[in-house]
Amino acid sequence: MKKFIILLLAIIPINVFAYSNYIIPGGNTVGIDVKNKGIIVIGYYVINNKINQNNLQIGDIITKVNNKEVYSIEELINEIEKEVNDNLVYLTIERNNKELIVPFKLHNINGKYKTGLYVKDNISGIGTLTYIDPETKIFGALGHEIIESNTGYLIEVNNGSIFRSSITGIDKSTIGSAGTKNAKFYSDEKYGEINKNTYQGIYGIYTSDISNMDTLEVGNLSDIEKGKAYIYTVLDKENINKYEIEIDRINPGNIKNIHFIITDNNLINKTGGIVQGMSGSPIIQNNKIIGAVTHVIVDNPTTGYGISIVNMLEEGDKLLNKKTS
Repeated sequence: MKKFIILLLAIIPINVFAYSNYIIPGGNTVGIDVKNKGIIVIGYYVINNKINQNNLQIGDIITKVNNKEVYSIEELINEIEKEVNDNLVYLTIERNNKELIVPFKLHNINGKYKTGLYVKDNISGIGTLTYIDPETKIFGALGHEIIESNTGYLIEVNNGSIFRSSITGIDKSTIGSAGTKNAKFYSDEKYGEINKNTYQGIYGIYTSDISNMDTLEVGNLSDIEKGKAYIYTVLDKENINKYEIEIDRINPGNIKNIHFIITDNNLINKTGGIVQGMSGSPIIQNNKIIGAVTHVIVDNPTTGYGISIVNMLEEGDKLLNKKTS
């Protein structure tokens, strides 16, 4: 009698990346508005010649007042005014990934309660759209994280959007100081919803029409070469133009995968180099999208770093895996 051995396969769930081989390159400047999960403590002000710190620390995230959830500064104020006992409320906060309940003493000044706290519940600004996946409509932008500048806190997205903006001027970069794009916002003309903020950029679902947008082939890290490449970005109104750069270093194992030098005199004359708001500008080489601008080297603003487009696509693709898991 013949004996048969049945091989049993251990089925292990894995992330299967499903991003397209051809994606829509960005380059357009977008307005960005992100609401944080909770209210960030960013500083204190003096009341009656004292700092009203109440054991709160800069970077603490207020999530509840008297056990009622709050998502905005307006809700924080409303809940504080609803139920105060002997000028005291109880704040639930997050600190170092731990939840704490802190008794918080308020000051009653002329019938109004004062906290003595400077707080923030959202971040607004501009950046550059890197790509849209035409199959999933997942988009990626910036190529790096959004942080709250006073605390260094990585914004945790409650909700957010990207929307139309138009460049009105450029403050040039100089040695030791990064310049910036200045823009007019059209916040009622939304392009997409932001779902997450990571060290590889911000990601979400593009909700506007993409039917007339062209695609480019995705270039892997192994496709990147030293030598000439281009970045797509906006320096005036909403006009996307390409500018020449020179890739001089490639770092496969580093989040800053690409080191480059701006060689386009038109770009240098207009901006002095890389400026704030240029983060996310797609990098194109050999007619493939290979990465995105992420950082400027302030001691020499004509040089900077970029992230591989594959790293961004894999991060963005986790949105799809999350939905289908």
